[in-house]
Amino acid sequence: MRISVDVNRCEGHGMCEQMAPEIFELDDDGVLINHYEGQDLDGELVVAAERAAGSCPVAALTARR
Repeated sequence: MRISVDVNRCEGHGMCEQMAPEIFELDDDGVLINHYEGQDLDGELVVAAERAAGSCPVAALTARR
């Protein structure tokens, strides 16, 4: 599974960072960093990524299997 961020949609609410801090991080400017951009996720990271995608209030995250 892969998780991607639509940077044009992301408003920096930080819900994904709270749900999956091992995957996402907001930098000092409020820009979301996806530590696994372009990489396959497995195991616990899949669960965390799906939880984060579901928590995004602006639907800026897409999880693809």
